[in-house]
Amino acid sequence: LIVFEPYYDSYAAGVLVAHGRLKPVRLREPDWSFDPDELETAVTSRTKVILLNSPHNPTGKVFTRAELETIAAVAIRHDLIVITDEVYDRIIYSGHEHIPIALLPGMWERTLTVNSTGKTFSLTGWKIGYAIGPSHLQDGLRGVHQFVTFATSTPFQVAMVEAMTTADERGYYDQLVVDYTRRRNLLANGLQQAGFDVLNIGGSYFLMASLQQDRFANDNELAKWLIEEIGVASVPPSSFYQEPWTAPFLLRFCFAKQDATLNEAISRLAKVRSWL
Repeated sequence: LIVFEPYYDSYAAGVLVAHGRLKPVRLREPDWSFDPDELETAVTSRTKVILLNSPHNPTGKVFTRAELETIAAVAIRHDLIVITDEVYDRIIYSGHEHIPIALLPGMWERTLTVNSTGKTFSLTGWKIGYAIGPSHLQDGLRGVHQFVTFATSTPFQVAMVEAMTTADERGYYDQLVVDYTRRRNLLANGLQQAGFDVLNIGGSYFLMASLQQDRFANDNELAKWLIEEIGVASVPPSSFYQEPWTAPFLLRFCFAKQDATLNEAISRLAKVRSWL
């Protein structure tokens, strides 16, 4: 399976269980673009799947139409399946557009789209979502689901249907973007005031930020120091790389929090300048 790196860490575990092998194609900051030639070169006779995540965790990247067309062309040319993780598809910021790759010409029959109400409706603990795709791909998914998850709670399913059915008429999706835009700006400003350089994002509720310093050897050391001395938790993105030591020196911050929590974090982060 080809995967764009950095990648959500559960992908590696799922592929390992299936006795597969991940072949990373690097996304490069600051805009997290990829080299089309690198994608083409990554395909071998053993390649079966391209694993796509857009909007992307951990970077917040939203793949452009041109990038998706490049990926689609490779998939069609080499007869590959695309499994696409679109769980942040409703958290898209101004100037960006989420385009499901399944809607591009020739892609429906080779695409399995996975989504989650956990992100869209803030039901993370319910662990309930859905998958859309052609019957021949659904058959494989259902065969695994039958003997792994089997079923989820019926009341959760009813609630999911109600939420998805009424969200548009209630203006929920628009308000979701408004709320997360405000939180994004709040945390981004706080990080910048604390001395961090914050990378732009197109979607999701994560910010990637760097800190100019020479005190820490890697992102793990900096993340640990932030917890112990500043009292703010982040995720070192090196955990999302097959070779962690090749990761850029960044931290991932989550702003899917209440305002009081974000404001407290910003207050604590203000101490960073004086400590370094």
